[in-house]
Amino acid sequence: MLEKLDLSLALSRAEYDRRKARLETELHALGYQVYVQKRPVLVLFEGPDASGKGGAIKRLTGRLDPRGYVVWPIAAPTGEDRDHHYLYRFWRRLPEAGQIALFDRSWYGRVLVERVEGYATEAEWTRAYREINQFERQLTDFAAIVLKFWLQITQAEQLRRFKERERTHYKAWKLTEEDWRNRGRWEDYEQAAEDMLLKTSTPRAPWTVVEANDKLFARIKIMEAVAEALRGGLK
Repeated sequence: MLEKLDLSLALSRAEYDRRKARLETELHALGYQVYVQKRPVLVLFEGPDASGKGGAIKRLTGRLDPRGYVVWPIAAPTGEDRDHHYLYRFWRRLPEAGQIALFDRSWYGRVLVERVEGYATEAEWTRAYREINQFERQLTDFAAIVLKFWLQITQAEQLRRFKERERTHYKAWKLTEEDWRNRGRWEDYEQAAEDMLLKTSTPRAPWTVVEANDKLFARIKIMEAVAEALRGGLK
């Protein structure tokens, strides 16, 4: 699936700016309707390191009322979260009715990094596909709108972005030894992503795969997908 994506897709800056302005206005209005109709909305972002998840979240929320959304950056569990089922910390972070919650990485860590790095046993991560589908079904039964984005880039583009981060002092903090180490397991992560997309894309909570080599194209595709989902999901 992922190897068939056309990662050359791109937008000019002028086209990006034109479409972004229109989408920001529409998303602002839709965000207000989320509040009025008291609908919880969850937007999940997954993808390789440096695939543009944070930048996409920043543009998506650019014109939203800051009182109406929350961003959860997800890293390895610590403290109380480590002592419970892996979904526990996400139950605690679910949005209130009328709020949008954006997850920079999510419960899919169980079938991605925890699978690849051996933090979960094979029995645990294979069982997780069913657990996650049931979890998301419970959310949508509660009238939540669930959107899931996988941002795909090439290894070459990831390397270019890593080196750019090294050269840019205000971006250098984003780059860690773990990021470099993970590049050595690219094929393992890609296989895990393929399995995840196949087994957890459901009619109520489908995955949207985003061609993300060009950041401008990726951001607009995500904003358009969110707008379309909210238009269709709200009354």
